[in-house]
Amino acid sequence: MATQHGNPMPNTVSIARTVSVHPKPTIQPPSKLLELSNLDRQCPALMYLVFFYTSPRRSSLGHVFDGLKSGLEETLNAWYPSAGRLRRDPKDGNKLNIRCNNEGAVMVEASTRVKIKELGELSEYTEFFENLVYKPPLADEDFSGMPLVVVQVTRFGCGGFSIGIGISHSLFDGPAAYNFLSAWSSNSAVSKEKKGIEVPLPVHDRGKLLFFTSQAQRDNPASGKKSPNQATTRATAIDHLYQLIMSTATDPNGSLSSTGCMRFVHKTFHLSGEALESLKKRCISEKKESFSCSSFEVVAAHIWKARTKALGIKKETMACLQFPVDVRNKMSLPLSRGFTGNAYVLASVMLTCKELEQSSYEGIARKIRAAKNSVNEEYVKAYIQALQGSQENNSLPPLKELTIVSDWTRMPFHRVDFLGEEAVYVSPLVPPVQQVACLMQNPRDNKGIDIRIGLFPHIVDAFSSYLTTLES
Repeated sequence: MATQHGNPMPNTVSIARTVSVHPKPTIQPPSKLLELSNLDRQCPALMYLVFFYTSPRRSSLGHVFDGLKSGLEETLNAWYPSAGRLRRDPKDGNKLNIRCNNEGAVMVEASTRVKIKELGELSEYTEFFENLVYKPPLADEDFSGMPLVVVQVTRFGCGGFSIGIGISHSLFDGPAAYNFLSAWSSNSAVSKEKKGIEVPLPVHDRGKLLFFTSQAQRDNPASGKKSPNQATTRATAIDHLYQLIMSTATDPNGSLSSTGCMRFVHKTFHLSGEALESLKKRCISEKKESFSCSSFEVVAAHIWKARTKALGIKKETMACLQFPVDVRNKMSLPLSRGFTGNAYVLASVMLTCKELEQSSYEGIARKIRAAKNSVNEEYVKAYIQALQGSQENNSLPPLKELTIVSDWTRMPFHRVDFLGEEAVYVSPLVPPVQQVACLMQNPRDNKGIDIRIGLFPHIVDAFSSYLTTLES
């Protein structure tokens, strides 16, 4: 269950030094322009994770900081776009690309007298976590010139450490960020010895996704031109989102008008391995043939039902579930295992609230699987074309009718052992789309799942009840 507590203490974190980190001079990375795909350009903002290590260490803050800095310098040789900067290209509609110019990442050394145990349950986000990351200044949300990787190393009064890391979403998606952090931890001089973690060599070129982006620009309806290869498949997720926005925008009592200024409450819920098995049993078909569903399918169905019920949306209203799908292996020629760009598109399921309430877990899980399986190369092409002309960092409106679930369970960030040991917890900060439900591994229960979600304040109790009693 979610832990209830407020902000435990004021900002008591002191900054000792801020340094730029560049690739080691023994190897000079190439200076080039890395063209981005439309998938990369959707969210250039920094996405933050805070790694907590509670075991007191004899090493000084300076020793830990310098060891991590040395490892980052080595890692930036192969992951050289991380030391670059976003730049707008006036020849390409002022779109963002990455100039690989080795301007460097930014590292901050900090300390606090606060003890980690004073933060309470680390799985539960508090505003104090915002003091454990470095936030570079942005002028009018202009992301050009912003460092793409920022790090803050903070020593606590108890001897534990936090490592707060921000990475631009235009640079990496989740799996690529996990590989980057794993490579960095392997190179870090803080660990007693290099463990030889197997990380695929990074491939930064956007490949076929860039081709689809260029094709989308040529096929822009505004140009009056259409190539014979233009996708005929529709991107269902884009169509569903458009339908939701149009239906709520024309309703004076719709969710756009009633939730636009509402603050979110960020809560973490734990589903144990036993609870997951109980949910899966609901997906066993009453027919002769059995249906085996994945943990993601049944948890996504459960969150969708619980959130929609907690919101009390009218039964005739359309409700939508969307979730990211990795397209690395969805292409006719699969993307490289070491592909570092954004390789996710949204899949979508839409039902009326009455249909959702009456549907079995098996029925919803089947629809989720069908939506995932519908994502193929033609879908990816259509999705990228649908994004053409959209402005970056346009966050989704806080639609009651839209539930988004993102699966992070294949990225066990707590196992990234920067200090020679696994983190006791890794907490994401508030994401640009705050209502997303993120499914994460729990370090203390490898069979269970943590759910981090942004909720409207008035539905926290109801959602908690529906989710944790498994009655939705």
